[in-house]
Amino acid sequence: QVLSDVFNAPVFTIDTANSACLGSAYRAIHGLVAERNVSLVDVVKLAPEPRLAVTPTPGAEELYRPLLKRYAELEQKVIYNPASSC
Repeated sequence: QVLSDVFNAPVFTIDTANSACLGSAYRAIHGLVAERNVSLVDVVKLAPEPRLAVTPTPGAEELYRPLLKRYAELEQKVIYNPASSC
């Protein structure tokens, strides 16, 4: 629910073992077939059908939007000037 609220997006899950590694596996497959002009979209079509797990809580976007903006600003500061961010 937290991810859905913070990013104001629905969260989907799939029923498969080791689903945390699935994205990397699809990227690896894509790398193997890339020379045949197979798109990542075509590779991911092999994935199990996702199911909706949660949707954003109404009003959560108002809370998290300014925090996400601040987080992005701090992240940029660290990336472009890491010595001064300590």
